Amino acid sequence: MSVLVFAENWEGRFKKSTYEAVSYAAEIARQLNTSCTAVVIGAVSEEDKKGLGKYGATKVLSVANDKLKNLEAGVYTHILGDAAKSVGATHVVISFTYTGKAIAPRLSVRLKAGLVSGAIALPTSLSPFTVRKKCYSGKGLTDVVISSEIKMVAITPNSYKVNTGGADAAVEVFSPAIPDGEFKVVSKEVKKTSGKIALTEAELVVSAGRGMKGPENWGMIEQLAEALGAATACSKPVADMGWRPHHEHVGQTGITIGPNLYIAIGISGAIQHLAGVSSSKVIVVINSDKEAPFFKAADYGIVGDAFSVVPQLVEAVKKLKAAHN
Repeated sequence: MSVLVFAENWEGRFKKSTYEAVSYAAEIARQLNTSCTAVVIGAVSEEDKKGLGKYGATKVLSVANDKLKNLEAGVYTHILGDAAKSVGATHVVISFTYTGKAIAPRLSVRLKAGLVSGAIALPTSLSPFTVRKKCYSGKGLTDVVISSEIKMVAITPNSYKVNTGGADAAVEVFSPAIPDGEFKVVSKEVKKTSGKIALTEAELVVSAGRGMKGPENWGMIEQLAEALGAATACSKPVADMGWRPHHEHVGQTGITIGPNLYIAIGISGAIQHLAGVSSSKVIVVINSDKEAPFFKAADYGIVGDAFSVVPQLVEAVKKLKAAHN
């Protein structure tokens, strides 16, 4: 019996969601009185791989393959399945990122494992194995019981704390046989955003909707985001109208996020939008309509004209930062 966790990396670097997943898996291992093994696929420095021990991994299986420059879900599933079998894993943890969403269902089938996607907390019970997640577009919570021999949990980013304190992990080379037939997808081009904070990783997010009246008014949103060190986002109508790029669309049909602070400006707060941001720790709503549904979900609200309120917020943030420098 052991716990296996996929330690996802981005161009050789781990992000916070990886450390959350390893911390989560390590805590389950501690409760089960067993070990936690991490799997790293791709070129990551030895120091960073050993460093996963600080978050609770006792061993790291390192997989290197020249063909694995980009994600191929089938190949990753093959590798993680073999890794799980090699260590006798009874519990598998993966971060519910874009990559995790592509791999988790496939791996669940391969291992004949019950899967909880989008878990938001540690298991409330180990016997029976019970994990909590959100349901009904984020309006409710449900406890899912897994009765299969192997259990899988895909943990929502920013829903579990990062724990530190362990020693360096032992790193072992893991070289599973990968049939050429598994490489079914060829990446022709990868487009990347630069100079911006990724929405899925952002702890602070400034978002806006149709209340901005047009793309020409988005400068104040970017100014507030820059002052706070936050990422920018938008509602679905804004993306559909071409005011903002679709990769900034958060909501049920867009990106699901859970930052520590979510500021919604000129967004009414339809249930489809709330489904994508309800995991936020603190929600601040700025809207001129005091009856806007979003105020019911907000921790703090400002009833006022965004074109007056936002510039004042920008100045206030700048003054506060200057006073602390």
